Amino acid sequence: MKTFADNSPRAESIIAELGLEPHPEGGWYRETYRSADRVSVSGPDNRFGGARSSSTAIYYLLPAGHHSRFHRMKSDEVWHFYGGSPLSLMLLSPDDGLVHLRLGDQFGSGERFQAVVPAGHWIAARPTSSTEGDFSLVGCTVSPGFEFGDFELADSDRLLERWPEHREVILSFAEHTGDGATVRDHQ
Repeated sequence: MKTFADNSPRAESIIAELGLEPHPEGGWYRETYRSADRVSVSGPDNRFGGARSSSTAIYYLLPAGHHSRFHRMKSDEVWHFYGGSPLSLMLLSPDDGLVHLRLGDQFGSGERFQAVVPAGHWIAARPTSSTEGDFSLVGCTVSPGFEFGDFELADSDRLLERWPEHREVILSFAEHTGDGATVRDHQ
């Protein structure tokens, strides 16, 4: 069976050179940094419930035709563009609604090398290219550092209740079954 990397020698080389592993949502990733410094974060919402690494960083390679589903973190995230096709980021902000950002190197087209995703904002991502073999290579720095317990995958129904005007975008990033329908279509 052919894999994505079989159709993209450049991606195959990057995956090998960076030591990337399959990501649970698709694509490949590797944590490259986890600070030994620990921080205790407090506040009225006590959202962390304990000490965290002060910062973490990953590489993330996402193939064309794949996406990262809407999710949110308890920490701020900074996404960085490294190469390949531009990456489209969709944020659902409690204050601003849908915000579309593009990571890439074509500044005249509104692309940027970095994008900040504030804690608590929903984010989804996909490469702008749909050509087989294309990909986006990005990084994500999280502060306070990433912990799986601080990550929440979105329930599309909850997002649709809050932002019904963005139904098409929300469903385009929903979990898909093998037949191309969303999981919610089968419920």
